[in-house]
Amino acid sequence: MDLSVPTQANVEHMIETIKTKLRMASGAAMQASAFDASKYEDLKDIYDMVVSKDRFSISEVEAIVSELGRLRG
Repeated sequence: MDLSVPTQANVEHMIETIKTKLRMASGAAMQASAFDASKYEDLKDIYDMVVSKDRFSISEVEAIVSELGRLRG
């Protein structure tokens, strides 16, 4: 999958991966369709950071979720 291209399919892939990696209980509330393509680079930065780590502290998860909330359309 070529994540360098800002497509809705890529947004959906990144959001689903982030939700899975963070084991988000409220994952259903985080819909890929809520993210605007204009924020693609910011979302990709979060995605890259999330996939690069094996574990997250509670405060890290809260910060990531907060940032995702800020990026929502």
